[in-house]
Amino acid sequence: MRVLVAFDKFKDALSARDACEIAVEAIQKCRPEWVVETAPLADGGDGFCDTLTGCLNGEFHKTTVSGPLAKKVKAQFGIVSVYRLQSSVVALLNWKSNLKKIAVIELAESSGISLTPLENRSPWTTTTAGLGEVIESAIDHGANGAIVGLGGSATHDLGLGALWKLGFQFLDESGTVINKAPSPEIWPTINRIEARSSVLPKDFELRVACDVENPLLGPMGAAAIFGPQKGLVPSSYDELELATSQMAKMLCDACAVPYPSMEQPGTGAAGGAAFGLKVGLGAQIVPGYELVKHWIGLNAKLDRADIVITGEGRFDASSLQGKGPGALALESIANGKQLFVFAGGLGELEKSDFPTDSTHAISPIGMPLAEALQSTGRNLHRAIESVFGN
Repeated sequence: MRVLVAFDKFKDALSARDACEIAVEAIQKCRPEWVVETAPLADGGDGFCDTLTGCLNGEFHKTTVSGPLAKKVKAQFGIVSVYRLQSSVVALLNWKSNLKKIAVIELAESSGISLTPLENRSPWTTTTAGLGEVIESAIDHGANGAIVGLGGSATHDLGLGALWKLGFQFLDESGTVINKAPSPEIWPTINRIEARSSVLPKDFELRVACDVENPLLGPMGAAAIFGPQKGLVPSSYDELELATSQMAKMLCDACAVPYPSMEQPGTGAAGGAAFGLKVGLGAQIVPGYELVKHWIGLNAKLDRADIVITGEGRFDASSLQGKGPGALALESIANGKQLFVFAGGLGELEKSDFPTDSTHAISPIGMPLAEALQSTGRNLHRAIESVFGN
């Protein structure tokens, strides 16, 4: 029997790689004769750097940067050789230059909502300046290209903080350079943006990975959909939406980019960071799950498997809307694989043909969340043993 173990992270408890290792250990204890392959999952959010860099045995580095609230944080990034990438990944990334080393960067490492206490979350004050500093550090370590995963952000600054750290200048009405991260709270003081042609090394290429298709503005835009989780109160929505439109137009003017670029799918990702990096640095947006799937060779591993075991911290209807474990579960069903989903918690799936008997909650009934998070590894091991140990 061939088994594919492909977990995403259990948020605040286990990385995708750790979850896969625990599952393999439990399976081999119960069924030592089975052949097991692993494929840690990620999209553009937490675990993106760990999964992609680790898969290719790349180098991990840490650097001290400005966090979303301007306090110093340690941010990890990876460096991988382009020669190790599968041809399908190279085609998806569509590199224009002959790159040798690329950085794998996770926005959440420097500007993530997990770095922002609940009482301090605000789309007005948080900044992506740390992302720019991570990109600088990656260049210092020899990267001549980068992929940035955009999930889990705490910010709504259009990526202007990153552009500021990479050389863009923001001027007030008198023409004086504003020497402060351009978070939305200071946008009213900005009169003009000056783009710098030598922000990045010659031929440096940037890709941003995300799975959301939201535009920058409107009822499905960054402020409307993602603002509330970042601390936006309903009464301030109109003010932030107007300020976002004005600042986006100012950036477009600085970079000679047409205004309709704000309407492109995905530009609303990470509080508009996808838009800012696209307009300011020429970044291309690529689908996060598709990138990871090709990167880790998931299709070939799925073809070889008789059984697929996947899961994440919570598995519900949103999991079936493009997230890694949900997408893999649906692909497994479509390909006639036997499916097992293990999750910390289960929610309504709202899909009548999804086999709910394949889903298993690993946390014992009544266990407090704090205890469940601390026990996730043991709970996962026990749940898998209980299913396959009979």
